[in-house]
Formats: sequence, C-alpha cells, structure tokens
Amino acid sequence: MTGRDWARWLRWSVHLAALLLVTALAWAFWQQRLGPDSIGEITRRTGRYALVMLLLSLTVTPIATLGKFKRILPVRRTLGLYAFWFSLLHLLAFAGLDFAFDFKLILGTARQGNRVLAGLATLVVLLPLALTSTDAWRKRLGRHWKHLHRLAYLAAALDVLHYGLNFKEFRTAPVLATVALILLLIARIPAVSRRLRQA
Repeated sequence: MTGRDWARWLRWSVHLAALLLVTALAWAFWQQRLGPDSIGEITRRTGRYALVMLLLSLTVTPIATLGKFKRILPVRRTLGLYAFWFSLLHLLAFAGLDFAFDFKLILGTARQGNRVLAGLATLVVLLPLALTSTDAWRKRLGRHWKHLHRLAYLAAALDVLHYGLNFKEFRTAPVLATVALILLLIARIPAVSRRLRQA
C-alpha cells in the first residue's frame, strides 16, 4: 500500500468513526439508553468527541515528522474539521436542548464559573480555522495561513481547560488530556522538532 493509499484510508477511517459516533449517540437517545439525564449525556459525549478529535489532529504533525510520512498530513484537516463540528454540536446540545436557547439562563450559568466561557472561547478560536481550512484559503492567506492555524493549540488548551472545569473532583481523563497536550506542545519546540525530523 502506497503512502497516498494510507492517507486516503486514514481519511475515510476518520469519516467512518465520526459517522459511527453520531449514529450511536442518536440511536442510544432514540432507544432511551442514555440514562436519566439524556440531554446532559449528549452534551458530555459531544464535548469529549470534540476534544479527542482536536488532540488527534495535533498528533498528526509529530507522527508525520517522526515517521517521515508526510502524506498523512491531510488527515489533520479532516480531524480538525470534525473537532469543530463536534464542538458546535456540543454547544447546540448545551444551549438548545439543555437551556432551550434561553440566553438569560445561559449567561447566568456562564457567570457562575469559567467552564462555559472556556468552551465558548474554544469554539470562537476554532471557527476561523474551520472557515479557512480549504486549499483556496490556504493559497489566499499564503504564509499567514500557517500562523493562523497554530491557534489550534490555543483551542486545544481552552478545550482541555473547559473539560477539566466540568469536574469538581479528581478525574484521570482531564489529567491525561492535559499531559497529551503538554507533550504535543513540547513536540512543537524547534529543537525537539528538529530531533524528530532527524530520528
């Protein structure tokens, strides 16, 4: 299998995984298998899916650099777009299903803590990245495109913060997400990145 075949296979795997996640969630809701707080479960799951997709999108570059497998880089865009769409579904579940778009209640909840603000900030940062993810925008922005899309790391940091603030007690998952993000940031340090390319 050639490098191009691997990249195509990975992209389709991401599409299939996202479709299965949405289908399984919709089916579980339809079958009333999400527990007594089904809306809350939808909100939590879409948020987790968004975070996983975002962290995976940032993992593509160091893997491609380490393995000298540049052809998998387009998968990064696919994962990033799904991170945006799951973040949007997460917001719609929170604002629409949970609060029926009652913005007074939403603002009241936002004032009680930073978790809602961190989540909204994540989506705000992801929005321009999703809008400029096409090849046409990449050509139009030139070298500025790469600088803009480095904001994905800011989005990931905000998302990890948002995820962690949802728990009042110690949980392993937010710690693992934080460690993963720290390792990804370390991999972007120029000296580390050079070592990866030389490995």
